[in-house]
Amino acid sequence: MTQAQALERLQRRLGHQFADSELLTLALTHRSFAGRNNERLEFLGDAILNFVAGEALYERFPQAREGQLSRLRARLVKGETLAVLARGFELGEYLRLGSGELKSGGFRRESILADALEALIGAIYLDAGMDVARARVLDWLEGELQGLTLVDTNKDPKTRLQEFLQSRGSELPAYSVVDIQGDPHCRTFFVECTITLLNEKTCGQGASRRIAEQVAAAAALSALGVENSHE
Repeated sequence: MTQAQALERLQRRLGHQFADSELLTLALTHRSFAGRNNERLEFLGDAILNFVAGEALYERFPQAREGQLSRLRARLVKGETLAVLARGFELGEYLRLGSGELKSGGFRRESILADALEALIGAIYLDAGMDVARARVLDWLEGELQGLTLVDTNKDPKTRLQEFLQSRGSELPAYSVVDIQGDPHCRTFFVECTITLLNEKTCGQGASRRIAEQVAAAAALSALGVENSHE
């Protein structure tokens, strides 16, 4: 099969025929490959994906609070979900990778697959406009959307923070006890939460280390703008 035939097959799987084939090629080009890469398209696709997912959830869950919608969206657009979709398209077969990434199995790596799918969303938007991009995203996410319920949002702040960071491909939070005050029977724990997306640590205090960590995680979610502090 020629490269042109292979890309034709991919476009049928994606449900979009590119008017500008160079956009498709660029979306499939990892930064390890020489020359231009898909990072700018990924940036654009990430923004479109978050908007389309947010809009769909807003319409689907009219009773949901802002914090619940944010948590649902984080689940919907996390890297793991995108990588599963990418594998369904057999996207790894079409990626343009540098020799090092090829040898290390980069075409199977979750983060590379998820990034490439976001780049494809950006490419479809530039190729055909927002309505077409929205339709493709909604079609791809239909199964995931059908499986979401508001029960999914009833999780503690540490779990919600971890899921949000995973959806962004970021490192997991680190919690450290910085102080313990009070008598043994009436202690107050002071905890700091460190995450790479925030310049400053968030703090929490409570009657146990676990409670203090939950408070610090909730503060981090608020600082990130994912949830309001009252959620």
